[in-house]
Amino acid sequence: MSKKIAVLLSGCGVFDGSEIHEAVLTLLELDKAGAQVTCIAADIKQFKTVNHLSSTDCAETRNVLEESARISRGEIKNIADVKGNDFDALIIPGGFGAALNSCTFAIDGPQGSINPDIASFIQSIYKAGKPIGAMCIAPALVALALKNEQLELTVGSDAGVASAIETLGNKHVNCETTEIHVDEKNNILTTPAYMTGAGIAEIHWGISKLVAKIIEISSL
Repeated sequence: MSKKIAVLLSGCGVFDGSEIHEAVLTLLELDKAGAQVTCIAADIKQFKTVNHLSSTDCAETRNVLEESARISRGEIKNIADVKGNDFDALIIPGGFGAALNSCTFAIDGPQGSINPDIASFIQSIYKAGKPIGAMCIAPALVALALKNEQLELTVGSDAGVASAIETLGNKHVNCETTEIHVDEKNNILTTPAYMTGAGIAEIHWGISKLVAKIIEISSL
């Protein structure tokens, strides 16, 4: 039976949404593994919109769910309409949207808030003992959703983000781009991806390992 995996997206584009390379590599590896994938996102306004050509902010307003649908080719569900019990695992690609739209970690650090539907979904997956995978900055989103659960997480070697994660009652573990860190006690898998990676081929190593491990341990 194929594993049912939810992929949480936070928009479309590294500077204001989900990191597209990370999201697409995740979807590719899941498809290769024969998983049944459901992309999900919150139906909310983006924190900001960025012109990715000039790296400057734009005046326009965009919707996270609508923008995320660009990556999923329109096949996506509002996170408010799904339940953690419907899935075997959750994977969260990075990109600034994970820390700007899904939560406010990028602005407020460990004092940040998190979208309630996203928090509830992550917590339901965690409480059921199902695996959660997160990459790039997305481990900070997991840390906010699961404060003081003494998780082991990595964002690579960024001292500032590592300190904020530990302020939330968790442990940060330094990790190379091509590797993953597995918190066996809490079923949390993380990889640095573009927090440390120099290119798409390099981050692919870590993402492929993360997805493979998620598939291996889900629904055991």
